[in-house]
Amino acid sequence: MLDLLKAFRPVAVDLFSTILFVAFYAITGSILWATVLGIAAGIAQIGWLKWHGRGVAAMQWMSLGLVIVLGSITLFLNDPRFIMIKPSIATFAIGLVMLKPNWMGRYMPPIVTENLPASVPIAWGYVWAAAMFAIAGANLFVALTMSPAAWAWFNGTVPLVLQLSLFVIQYLSIRLMVHRALKAKAENPPGALLAD
Repeated sequence: MLDLLKAFRPVAVDLFSTILFVAFYAITGSILWATVLGIAAGIAQIGWLKWHGRGVAAMQWMSLGLVIVLGSITLFLNDPRFIMIKPSIATFAIGLVMLKPNWMGRYMPPIVTENLPASVPIAWGYVWAAAMFAIAGANLFVALTMSPAAWAWFNGTVPLVLQLSLFVIQYLSIRLMVHRALKAKAENPPGALLAD
């Protein structure tokens, strides 16, 4: 279980400002303070990375951009229907970023990159992009055709369950592939063919 949480950590770090915005809004119900906090956290995080000479990943820029743009539009419009549609816009934008080949490579530990072909994280990146587009489409459908109560139930459960399920499936399948690759290397060491 600890390995699973360690694997999730880099994603949580990249989406820090968005996660903070959503959590604070869920707790307080204040879109104003959630937006201010999300923007401040995102700017502080990127400033800290720049100050320490570290690169800023596309997901971190996207997370900050979503909080700034969508939070500002929400404050300006003050329209409940836009608030219901907003997750579709955000999730679609995340899906677009996930179409970048090998975006997931930075999340893979060395044991994965050293034992599996680069096509594995690339393929999983596209699976995640497809999942984000599906969630965005489903949220849009629910927001436009169902009651706010149904939308709140959907938005509070379905995306989270789908993403956690996909994360666990990916984690377990990559772990199994690495295990098989290591076992194959142990059974057929590189010098074994030359010795025969």
